[in-house]
Amino acid sequence: MSEEAPVVFVIDDDPSVRDALAGLLRSVGLAVRSFGSTQEFVQSERPDAPGCLVLDVRLPGRSGLDFQRELGELSIQLPIVFITGHGDIPMSVRAMKAGAVEFLTKPWHEQELLDAIQQGIERDRTRRRDAAAVAALHERFDSLTPREREIMALVVTGRMNKQIAADLDVSEITVKVHRGQVMRKMRARSLAQLVRMADKLGVAPRENGRAKP
Repeated sequence: MSEEAPVVFVIDDDPSVRDALAGLLRSVGLAVRSFGSTQEFVQSERPDAPGCLVLDVRLPGRSGLDFQRELGELSIQLPIVFITGHGDIPMSVRAMKAGAVEFLTKPWHEQELLDAIQQGIERDRTRRRDAAAVAALHERFDSLTPREREIMALVVTGRMNKQIAADLDVSEITVKVHRGQVMRKMRARSLAQLVRMADKLGVAPRENGRAKP
């Protein structure tokens, strides 16, 4: 299944700026959605596709920097490219420290803006792929029985089958069978790969030997 085409969201209260940016972005084949306020953007339905947000620093009511923080609270993880006609160094430092892709002041070069937007789209594309991979891992982990989860948590600590059997008061053969099931269900080709999966899932054993997710 192919990934949807990326979308660039533009938030600026100046209609002429919105129109100019939309024209530039469409000229290079990018889909654009423009908004005159942050409220319009938040209330809109956004496609399930990679994206980037081009955000004016100075907006009526609240600043773009305040909105950057609010996006985090709303779990909207779009990379941001800030644009402004009145930026200063402390403002740009604050934006970049909070994760902005770029902070551009007028007059910016079109190619500089396009490059920053492409960087933002690639960053979002990578985040989405990583999130999808972790979601798939959780789905596999959820398919394990409680006993298989216990054994997986102990296996990834490097414990041998004999030690796990003693911890759980079961036979070594039982551990071996469950361990094989864990490898199959998690689609792990090696112990090292299973360890990496467990790390991403946050799987760890409790002190008494009982595993916890």
